[in-house]
Amino acid sequence: MGFSNFSMLVTLIFPLAVLLYYFFRKKYKDKEVSSTLFWEEVMQETRVSPYLKHLQRNALFYLQMLALLLFVFALMNPYIKTKEVGGNQLIWIVDTSASMLAGKEMSTFEKHKEEMKSLVAEVGERPLTIITTGSEPKTVLRQETNVQRIQKTIDELAITYEEEHLTKALDMANAYIGDKPTTIYLFTDAVSRSQLPIERENVKWIVKGADTGLENIAITRFAATNIGNETIALIQLKNETNKNQTVQLSLLNDEGEQLLNKTITLKAQEELTNTFEALPNLDVLTATIKVKDDYKADNTMMAIVGSNPFEVAIGQDMHKLVQTGFQSLGTDVKIVPETQLKLLKESIVVTNQAELLEQKEPIVLIGRDDELEKEVNGFVEVSQDELFAFSSLKDVYVRAVYPPFDGFQTIAMVGEEPFIQRSPKGDIVILADIQSTDWPLHPSFPLFLWSIQNELVEGKTSLGVFSPNEQRAVSLVAGDWSIYTAEGDYISSFENAQEFQAPSKPGLYVVRSENEVKPFIVQLPQKERTIEEGTSFELGKISIGEEEIANQSIAKWIALVILIILVVEWEVQRRRGFAN
Repeated sequence: MGFSNFSMLVTLIFPLAVLLYYFFRKKYKDKEVSSTLFWEEVMQETRVSPYLKHLQRNALFYLQMLALLLFVFALMNPYIKTKEVGGNQLIWIVDTSASMLAGKEMSTFEKHKEEMKSLVAEVGERPLTIITTGSEPKTVLRQETNVQRIQKTIDELAITYEEEHLTKALDMANAYIGDKPTTIYLFTDAVSRSQLPIERENVKWIVKGADTGLENIAITRFAATNIGNETIALIQLKNETNKNQTVQLSLLNDEGEQLLNKTITLKAQEELTNTFEALPNLDVLTATIKVKDDYKADNTMMAIVGSNPFEVAIGQDMHKLVQTGFQSLGTDVKIVPETQLKLLKESIVVTNQAELLEQKEPIVLIGRDDELEKEVNGFVEVSQDELFAFSSLKDVYVRAVYPPFDGFQTIAMVGEEPFIQRSPKGDIVILADIQSTDWPLHPSFPLFLWSIQNELVEGKTSLGVFSPNEQRAVSLVAGDWSIYTAEGDYISSFENAQEFQAPSKPGLYVVRSENEVKPFIVQLPQKERTIEEGTSFELGKISIGEEEIANQSIAKWIALVILIILVVEWEVQRRRGFAN
């Protein structure tokens, strides 16, 4: 311990002045009188303890001297030496994805918030920047040194349920580093060392991960469709533990009434798909599982069920295997001459005419009539898209593809060439003729067609399925629209369909205008339906200031003790009587 203001020792004159005052104050002699003789026996205990009697007589003196000495001590600003976090600046990257809710007694997210609060004392005078993850990372605090603001920001951190998109947050952190020695804390559940950009010098990475040994059983896929007067549901469960697990699966309608209850046993590391038929005709279906695991957010999943499946119209020039594939789904399928496809309404159109993509009706384009195909010879690789929920396209071979459409989202590739795209309107484009693949020989082919139909119909009867906080254009006419929860609680409003942003919390919602109501679902992202083994480690080093020792002042604690002494002194004086 040391003193940063030793010159204030001169203030010792104040307690010395009080001491002299007590030396020269008027003295009184004890004298017995007849009226006090009867108290002799009562006061025996005090006489037996002369030190106690002395303390009682001089309590105010000792309290005043102690308070003054502590006051002098505080003015000298005593400090203790503490080790501070290295670097000239600090950056905290905080993962706010749904998987941070996993944990045993405390979630990983809450545990990290407690760690952040304990680290605030080590920040010292270094500026702190806090970045939260998401599709659009946010800087919630920039170059801050005020402890109160830092603590307030930590308290306000919350889960956004989005994917962490860690690469984007790391890029933002790199932009803040500059040439300063920097310590970067990454508060997440799990991350690979190879994901961190460690090529910079004077940058130290400290990764705080989740606890090890967390167990999870999840609903990874769920979809439903109406065929005739009944509903068919497909559900996929995954056991991520190394032992057999028994789960209680329930299917509920939109009012929370149980339609099905089944006990299912999952083997260790097993992924199981079940089909349930003959369910009542529904608009919304919810699947839940009851199981003892450490992550509850992925134990529920919802699906909007198309109430009136659209008719599928297939151009007569399309391959017979395409016609057979759609007919196997049990929906109304009709073969239409190519020249009449433009005239169809309320139908899903399956064709190779690229010009029909400009139509309002949902289009499935298989091949292209306006371009020539080129040879590729490769296998299909798919992205993490809901369209491949039940059809992985694994081992599907493609020998030729057509050129892709500009501005369309590519969701499957053959080598480096796009194979399947989605248009901004939601149409599905397969950039190959079916006869140029062996896809119809795989069980994924009819499942993929079923997923296409389900997605396109869903987009007509509802707004569809969104990720938390997702922003995208929706099929709504211009006007005053409001978003509400299924229970009727107001969320937000918008006018332009381009301004739609989904809420952050997964669940069922509706958009309302004066004349129309459309439901939609906010679904937990597929990547957030699984957890990884927690990882904590450190990488890199700082050559400047890494072992710097800081002076932590204890004057404020001395001031608190002085305040307590003054309160005690006041109470002693009150008991004696202020007049004395």
